[in-house]
Amino acid sequence: MELLEILECSPPLTREPLDSEQAAGVARVFKALGDPVRLRILSIVASRAGGEVCVCDITDAFELSQPTISHHLKVLKEVGLLTSERRASWVYYRLVPETLGELSALLTLPASGPTAAAAVSR
Repeated sequence: MELLEILECSPPLTREPLDSEQAAGVARVFKALGDPVRLRILSIVASRAGGEVCVCDITDAFELSQPTISHHLKVLKEVGLLTSERRASWVYYRLVPETLGELSALLTLPASGPTAAAAVSR
């Protein structure tokens, strides 16, 4: 099962427990986001007007080698957070909003019920 399919079929954590395959898939995404460089890359792409960024602009934002940046971009693409398109000699990266939407839905607390009440009382 592909990662985005795992996220799409994963219920919110407050509704029912994830099975082992769902948990492993979701953990891969969070592991990718757990790296500060990858989180910054995702932020750079997500906040860019027009919704896409040339790899040259991403590389310029860091004091890291091009192969290191390429590795981080590859990880973000493998977990479905970014997509890319080659244009001549440059590659442009875009966010995959569906993946972020599914992660958000997975972590959303219900508007009412015992879990929401407990969160409010803290």
